[in-house]
Amino acid sequence: MPSIAVDAMGGDYAPRVVIDGVGEWLDRHAGGTRLLVVGDEPQVRAELQRIGKEADPRLTVIHAPEAIRMDDAPAAAVRTKRRSSINVAVDLVKQGEAQAFFSAGNTGACVASTVLKWRTLAGISRPAIAAVIPSPEGNFVLLDAGSTVDCEPVNLAQYAIMGLVYSRHILGTAEPRVGLLNVGGEDVKGNDLAKESFKLLSGMSGLNFIGNVEGHDLFSGRVDVVVCDGFVGNVVLKTCESLVGAISKVLRTNLSKNVVRKVGYVLSKGAYTELRQACDHAEFGGAPLLGVDGVCIIGHGSSCARAVRNGIRVAEEFVRHQVNERIVEQARASGASPTATGA
Repeated sequence: MPSIAVDAMGGDYAPRVVIDGVGEWLDRHAGGTRLLVVGDEPQVRAELQRIGKEADPRLTVIHAPEAIRMDDAPAAAVRTKRRSSINVAVDLVKQGEAQAFFSAGNTGACVASTVLKWRTLAGISRPAIAAVIPSPEGNFVLLDAGSTVDCEPVNLAQYAIMGLVYSRHILGTAEPRVGLLNVGGEDVKGNDLAKESFKLLSGMSGLNFIGNVEGHDLFSGRVDVVVCDGFVGNVVLKTCESLVGAISKVLRTNLSKNVVRKVGYVLSKGAYTELRQACDHAEFGGAPLLGVDGVCIIGHGSSCARAVRNGIRVAEEFVRHQVNERIVEQARASGASPTATGA
């Protein structure tokens, strides 16, 4: 029976919203998966009692007396707060008591704890956060979205493999097209990292590498997996998130200027609702930290109950589809391990 460790103390509104999400997941799932809810036991039990789930046999509360705050320095907090909910949940996976870990808490601490305790998969030298970004022509996965800001070409080659596997087995893309984010389409464009990465990606087998892609290609339906270093990826991700809010604000302002526009808004309200839902990070639940030797799903700090529920769902899917095993197989077949590239 698989188990998922849930960090009850992670996120801007923990533990209340996290427990609400746990409750929603329990209401929608009748399978054999169990949840290990990790956090300050008195607080967690009080919240479970509030939603009427304190006696649910699919739940086990694991006491963790400390919590890593969102503004804590990640590496220092992981070292000093050894009994934090993040560390305890990661230990549960390491010890085999859980098969996956979900947290909406401090992203840096989640990365630091999992890399320190789990290490990376065979053939993978650095982890990457994979963010699914909605597009009019179909969603694409962007990685790295902020795990590793300083990369070598071999890291980007491995990100391409991990993104390919994730897109194929979790997003259901039959033949994912992999592109390298750059400032131009030609192979001579970009900085040294981009040029060397292009050469490496071009020589890899089984990758379906389509070459460089630019910013205007991201939402064109041309690419399914976008590869870049964590610095660039995090900027792209946060820009996309803020752009949705900015567009909504402009629309609200302009559509309220006169009666005709107000009527038009009422008539097309359903379309705007669908757009907002398509761009809502809560629908995706969380971003997997790919490349670590375990399953780690990181939710947005402002996650609502629905986001927590979906984050647990993603963790369960990740385990069921054996994504890590497939990444190791693909890395071996593509020849992108550190030793194969001389990294």
